[in-house]
Amino acid sequence: MTTVETERLIRKAEKLCQQRGARMTSTRREVFSILAQQAGSIGAYDLLEQLKMVVPNAKPPTIYRALDFLQEQGFVHKISSSNSFVLCSHFDHQHPVQMLICGSCGDVREIQSDGVYEELRHQAESQGFLVQEQTIEAHGLCAKCQ
Repeated sequence: MTTVETERLIRKAEKLCQQRGARMTSTRREVFSILAQQAGSIGAYDLLEQLKMVVPNAKPPTIYRALDFLQEQGFVHKISSSNSFVLCSHFDHQHPVQMLICGSCGDVREIQSDGVYEELRHQAESQGFLVQEQTIEAHGLCAKCQ
């Protein structure tokens, strides 16, 4: 992602934070920027190492607090299978999440398949279960790696 595109996304996120009464601190902004520049997902400790280039005294709690905030705002998704994080491709609205994860190059693509969510929600409701959040991870090979 280009610097111009990263800055555009940061401004968009800051505007959303302002509308929500949330504060995008300089550390949160930097973590957001690092995530925006990633081709795939990145783990918290790798994020911390990159953050230390700008914030030398950053510690693990610093990165986890920033990630918690970014997740709460819907800017970041956690990939549970790899315990890593990826920037949400359309964070301006809440949505069910499906991730396509390449096992070869590590590329992560976010897709929205409303039909998948609707079917899951329908089946859950038939079992008396209320779905509050949904993330589906599909592992395979991207077009480049096939």
